[in-house]
Amino acid sequence: MSVNIEVRKIGITELDVDAIVNAANPSLSHGGGVCGAVFRDAGADELSKACSEIGYCKTGKAVITPGFNLKARYIIHAVGPVWSGGENNEENLLYDAYANSLAIAKDNACTSIAFPVISSGIYGYPKREAWKVAVKSCRDFISDNPDYDIEIIFAVLSDGSKRMGDKTISEVMK
Repeated sequence: MSVNIEVRKIGITELDVDAIVNAANPSLSHGGGVCGAVFRDAGADELSKACSEIGYCKTGKAVITPGFNLKARYIIHAVGPVWSGGENNEENLLYDAYANSLAIAKDNACTSIAFPVISSGIYGYPKREAWKVAVKSCRDFISDNPDYDIEIIFAVLSDGSKRMGDKTISEVMK
C-alpha cells in the first residue's frame, strides 16, 4: 500500500492530480476564495452548467464534476460547515466532507487528490481545529481502506498554513 499525505504551498488549481476538491457552497454556485479560483481556472461557464445540473449539495456531502480546463480530471465539490461556535455539529460535518470526498475519489479510481483546508476561510472554522479534523478524516479513510493507494495533498497559499499543516500531520499520523 502506498499512501502519502503532504502539504504543498501551491494554488490547488495548479496541481496535476486526478481530483481537486472545491470548498463548495450548498448551491454549487461560483463563490469566492478557493471556490472562485476553481471556477475561474476550470472555466466558469462549463463548470457552472455542470454544477447547475447537479443543483444542490448538503453540508458534509460531496459531488463530482469533470475538471474541464484544469490539469485534474475531476473536481469534487465538498460542502463544509459554516462555523457557528462549534455547537452545531460542525466537526462531524467537516469530517464527513473529507470522508465523502475521498469515497468519491475511490469510486472514480483516483490515485491522487488535492484538498484545500475546507471551511477555514470565509466559513470561519478555526484553522488549527480545521486541520485536525481534515487530517483525522484522511487518516481514518486510509485505515478503513488498506488496499487503496492514494496520494493526498493539501494545497495552501501561505508558509504559516504549510507549517500548521505539516505539524498537524506529524501529530495526528503518529
